[in-house]
Amino acid sequence: MNLTAESHRVPLSDGNSIPLLGLGTYADPQKTPKGSCLESVKIAIDTGYRHIDGAFVYFNEHEVGQAIREKIAEGRIKREDIFYCGKLWNTCHPPELVRPTLEKTLKILQLDYVDLYIIELPMAFKAMEACKDAGLAKSIGVSNFNRRQLEMILNKPGLKHKPVSNQVECHPYFTQPKLLEFCRQHDIVIVGYSPLGTSRDETWVNVSSPPLLKDPVLNAIGKKYNKTAAQVALRFSIQRGVVVIPKSFNPQRIRENFQIFDFSLTDEEMKEIAALNKNVRYVELLMWRDHPEYPFNDEY
Repeated sequence: MNLTAESHRVPLSDGNSIPLLGLGTYADPQKTPKGSCLESVKIAIDTGYRHIDGAFVYFNEHEVGQAIREKIAEGRIKREDIFYCGKLWNTCHPPELVRPTLEKTLKILQLDYVDLYIIELPMAFKAMEACKDAGLAKSIGVSNFNRRQLEMILNKPGLKHKPVSNQVECHPYFTQPKLLEFCRQHDIVIVGYSPLGTSRDETWVNVSSPPLLKDPVLNAIGKKYNKTAAQVALRFSIQRGVVVIPKSFNPQRIRENFQIFDFSLTDEEMKEIAALNKNVRYVELLMWRDHPEYPFNDEY
């Protein structure tokens, strides 16, 4: 796999392709100064990022859209250079709300289409297919689906467009080997959120798992290549073919996270990092645990 910065994309099953590294834009609206997201997306684009991951419920899509439009106006990029992924949150999943919610996202972004649109529940997938047919989304995918939920969609009679991706938590402490293998067999790309672990905010994070970036193995390997533990963790994921979307609004870290295409890990180092797997999630989505489609009760 060619993992140089210029060509760091992987093909999707529908003929499109996705950049291996993206900028995550989730931030608590209560704690994030206005304009932080706008500046971060602009810095990311200037650094070389071409993949931005966002969502209507992050309440900052207007800033993402503005950053993309400003960079297009500067002549720095064309719209087709940018891969924007939007999400349909759990509360918007009745099929009749799928298209109106996506249209709302496009209006906020002031863009004609999103490159990837993803959902978290299986029942609205047919409405997603209609959004792809209408040209509102170039590709459609899913998030936090387990094997059973993926099979439910893949085995649907009359399925027109299969999901191209599954966005799930994935990092050296939670490597998802079985789900990754199942998705590979079905030509579904795994997009890993929290690829550097998460904040230690106990309101939504399982803090029983230690902070990933303090791991001695990641730091020792980093020393060898003159890289940080974060860069080693990201490199590990992309070498497994996992797309990563680290969130940062810190200019230095945004740039640092991009510097992962100028070194590669040996097979031995990949095995050593894979052995760190604790099979414990940071993000358990406990607010949904009573929902019949809560995905994390199954093994994978």
